[in-house]
Amino acid sequence: MADKKNYLTREGLRKYEEELHELKSVRRKEISQKIKEAREQGDLSENAEYDAARDEQRDVEARIEELENILKDVEVVDVDQNGGKISKVSFGCSVRVLDLELQEEMTYTIKGASEADVLKGSISNESPLGMALIGAKKGATVEIEAPVGVLQYKVLDIWMD
Repeated sequence: MADKKNYLTREGLRKYEEELHELKSVRRKEISQKIKEAREQGDLSENAEYDAARDEQRDVEARIEELENILKDVEVVDVDQNGGKISKVSFGCSVRVLDLELQEEMTYTIKGASEADVLKGSISNESPLGMALIGAKKGATVEIEAPVGVLQYKVLDIWMD
């Protein structure tokens, strides 16, 4: 089974590489020092500082592994700036849509799954809305099958940041 590609913007790649470097070169050393100091206090069975440091070490190592897995099969999608004018929704662009049922406007940036954070206004190109929007032009209405029924969104504007 082939590994799934991780699509990232250049900014996302830079952010993940910097985080990985920080975890490996700084955080590991800090935690190692905390563990060493906690061991010097004696009995480890009731040493809260030792347990906390080991938990922190486990969390950091898990994040390092997660970042390495993301970066091992990454494909950077260069976003065509084209003077900020875009004719259709594509990876890396921002799009303002109108939920036709609720009559609410929302703005999203289309990013790769590992970069997406709906609370910060970015959605995955693999999400139902992201997939429906890719290729849509300004003024188009896209439909998404959802458990509550068909959701419709009208594309109001498309741009590159």
